[in-house]
Amino acid sequence: MEIGNKKPLCFVPINTLSDVQPIRCCSFSEDGLLYAVGSNSKTLRICLYPPQINNISKPTQTSVIFKRTKHHKGSIYCLSWSRDGQFIASGSNDKTIKIIKYSSENKQLEGRELELTMHDGTVRDLCFMNESSRREKVLVSGGAGDCKLYISDCGVLTPMQAVAGHSGHIYSLYSWENNMVVTGSQDKTVRFWDIRVPECINSVLPGSYYDAMGSPVTAVCVDPTGRLLVSGHEDASCVLHDIRRNRQIQCFQPHSADIRSIRFSPSAYYLLTCGYDNKIVLTDLQGNLTLSLPSVVVGEHSDKVISARWHPRDFSILTTSADKTAKLWAIPNI
Repeated sequence: MEIGNKKPLCFVPINTLSDVQPIRCCSFSEDGLLYAVGSNSKTLRICLYPPQINNISKPTQTSVIFKRTKHHKGSIYCLSWSRDGQFIASGSNDKTIKIIKYSSENKQLEGRELELTMHDGTVRDLCFMNESSRREKVLVSGGAGDCKLYISDCGVLTPMQAVAGHSGHIYSLYSWENNMVVTGSQDKTVRFWDIRVPECINSVLPGSYYDAMGSPVTAVCVDPTGRLLVSGHEDASCVLHDIRRNRQIQCFQPHSADIRSIRFSPSAYYLLTCGYDNKIVLTDLQGNLTLSLPSVVVGEHSDKVISARWHPRDFSILTTSADKTAKLWAIPNI
């Protein structure tokens, strides 16, 4: 498998974690030493990322160092690790957010569990902010129900703001530059928010592969420079958008079914997508973005792929699926 004329990218599953129900979400710690996964079985697991992953010649057993059953009363839909590595937040269709402090040294929880209950529907996505003017942990979340974006102070366990804007469920959100958040919604729009205001400062209606009026936005991400937005859609479209010039660059279709997760690689050379066609796809962004972009399938699950995340340092990928597994992928001897 090649992307353009470059060396083939031969990802292989280094280890596989299994559950009794679909595994829905995953998140790496900022230092990349740990990762968390959450499933429809309400189970939260924290796993040890293997050292020297590219020197592993055959699959190894996943090292689960913490497991908590019935972490929520419903399926765990989303996870976020705070940037200092001290806290893990999870959102569920039980309409709650839970925040735990985890000690990697002692491999156990520290202090009391925190719970936020302001959502009136499934919490579909969340992330910790690195808001430099505040000492408190700030968490942004969105989902179904009233479709509002919630900005919460985790120290006092109250939403500081509940910001309206979307007219449909918020499926995905992503933060960058300490204060900026982008959200994708069932209402087919992408909205940009500044949590210092807080309000929607811009709205985009991406034209999809099949319909100029767009398709529900199931995944969003912004590249490390803050220049490029990418959105994934229910009709399998991907849309690249220039944020600074507020213009759509192009629309392409790397999948044959709903796209459910989308991320730039840490270097922004590649785009990682996964979807309901069971495939994990890399798209090469190292060229003229207005021209056709080469994409290649680098891995597959036996059922729908729900989420995919890059490791913060290594060229490795973590995916979760309706086939009840989470897989860690790498290129041996890179």
